[in-house]
Amino acid sequence: MKDDDPRLLPPLSMLRCFEAAAREGTFSRAADQLGLTQSGVSRQIAHLEDWLGTPLFERHGRRVALNRTGQAYLGEVSAALGLIRAGTRRLIAPDDKGVTLATLPGFGMRWLAPRLPALSAIHPDLMVSMIARTDLFDFAAEDFDAAIHVGPPDWPAGASGEPLVHERLFAEVMVPVIAPTLAERLAIATPRDLLEAPLLALSAQPDAWARWFAADGLELAAGPPRQRFSQFLMLAQAAVAGAGAALLPRFLVESELAAGLLTVPFDRPLEGTRSYFLVYPRRKARDGDFARFRAWLVDEARK
Repeated sequence: MKDDDPRLLPPLSMLRCFEAAAREGTFSRAADQLGLTQSGVSRQIAHLEDWLGTPLFERHGRRVALNRTGQAYLGEVSAALGLIRAGTRRLIAPDDKGVTLATLPGFGMRWLAPRLPALSAIHPDLMVSMIARTDLFDFAAEDFDAAIHVGPPDWPAGASGEPLVHERLFAEVMVPVIAPTLAERLAIATPRDLLEAPLLALSAQPDAWARWFAADGLELAAGPPRQRFSQFLMLAQAAVAGAGAALLPRFLVESELAAGLLTVPFDRPLEGTRSYFLVYPRRKARDGDFARFRAWLVDEARK
């Protein structure tokens, strides 16, 4: 299939509905955001799934959650739509600079996006464009003001050697989560019971469960979990589906916890070795729009 094959470019209306539903977790909230009816959003997503020949969501009553295919597709679609929005903004409002932020998909969807109304209330004139990115890039070669980074403060300076600022937002703190039906079936009553459960892990943190059990004086004799995922949102969806227990940042699964799709059997957090950072070229600190966004973001993180 050639890259210019029209079958590779679904209508924009379908993609906008898909992105909104994935972010909001229900078709009704997506419809409110887009100014459409709930049935209209549902039809657009059904057409997109037919177009692609695969389901993208799991339905749980009125709530929807991306399946693994949908999560992978969202990363690609969000990045593309973000680039289109940023390019259009530069064309139609060249003087309205705003802030363009590269963000990890999970952080952008589950932590930052729900807080943007608070930013708009304080700075109604400030435009923020969020684009999903998981890779490290050279700020001198990309049109981004800043990026959200998780890990140690190790974003490379790039070919220009321009100094970068790593502003720590908060540490990565994870809690154990499991689907209630799986917890009931396995009779999970103590942390030791989790040793008999299927354990899911992030590829970048294969030792997280061992460290969590060690805090209770327990040893994970079977070694690192065999089921690993490259992104937290994929890990969360596997846990919702009942594939096993997972260690996840609470902010990433607040909606699943509220809906009863996941539960925290033991509220014993594990502070990871990583932190979330706002990374930006030092010169950006002098930019008025970015300075306002940075001050708000840091304040929100410290709350």
